[in-house]
Amino acid sequence: MSWWNDADDDDLDDEFDESDVRVRPNPKANRPRTKRRPSHSDAVTARVLGVDRGRYSVLVAEGEPDEREVTATRARELRKTPIVTGDAARVVGDLSGDEGTLGRIVGIEERTSLLRRSADDTDQVERVIVANADQMLLVVAAADPEPRPRLVDRYLIAALDAGIRPLMVITKTDLADPAGFLEHFSGLADLRVFRSSQSDPPVAEIGESLVGHSTVFVGHSGVGKSTLVNALVPDAGRATGHVNAVTGRGRHTSSSTESLRYRSGEGTGWVIDTPGVRSFGLGHVDPENILRAYPDLAEVAAECPRGCSHLPDAPDCRLNEAIDAGDLPVARVDSLQRLLLTFDRRTEW
Repeated sequence: MSWWNDADDDDLDDEFDESDVRVRPNPKANRPRTKRRPSHSDAVTARVLGVDRGRYSVLVAEGEPDEREVTATRARELRKTPIVTGDAARVVGDLSGDEGTLGRIVGIEERTSLLRRSADDTDQVERVIVANADQMLLVVAAADPEPRPRLVDRYLIAALDAGIRPLMVITKTDLADPAGFLEHFSGLADLRVFRSSQSDPPVAEIGESLVGHSTVFVGHSGVGKSTLVNALVPDAGRATGHVNAVTGRGRHTSSSTESLRYRSGEGTGWVIDTPGVRSFGLGHVDPENILRAYPDLAEVAAECPRGCSHLPDAPDCRLNEAIDAGDLPVARVDSLQRLLLTFDRRTEW
């Protein structure tokens, strides 16, 4: 005879039920996953002035009596979003600007322009330089270091690809006559050029073109870009350097991109100073936009046969025929064809 009574089993079933088992709540495990994020309806729009080791300097209440600079970090959901100088950022948190306070960037407004470059022409990974600029001022030295027409061509292509109006200033004109260099760009009727000596930069003339605009300054190392920025914005304090007598190369002085406000009796504008570079890759640029940087050549190329590559071996190419006839400068057409050839090889790869 079994010592266990079936009746006892029935009594246990009546006493204990599965619904009586207490389950310890686990909010994290039981909470449904969602991609929804806070709306941040209290966010204010601020201009990104610069970035330093993961901290962003932003301008809150721009143009208002309580305008102030605030230090901010980026929200976690923006960790893969590039935030660059010139961006219009949505910011929350402590926006008092007091020492030790920190805001948080939670969004970026739609950009009107984006200036980019790549490491080289075969690298399609873009490096964003500045956002929302509407002008580019190319700073080129007439000598020391020698001007590089093909580098300037690349700047022009990047500007036009981004929808940015290019300007140019030739520095150190007291050291050499820039006429031969400027001949390379004679076909660019809309390119405004300023001439500047080391002792007498045309600050007022250049400044007039900056009012009401956001202008990014670019140039080869050692051309006097930082010196010009300091003349336009006296409290900028941008470091200046010299050109190595042996290599003929300038030393990098500006290590970061920074927005500086230009002020004059005519109004205000923004000067965006960038580090000097010795190369400017165009791996991100649509090859069809290259010809736009050569409007004088594009006019001739419009008469080429359909599908013409405009390369030196292209049959019946009007550009090559114009060179043979002496109607176009060889150096300028050669600059265009070198760039087109680079992109043609990239496509084959």
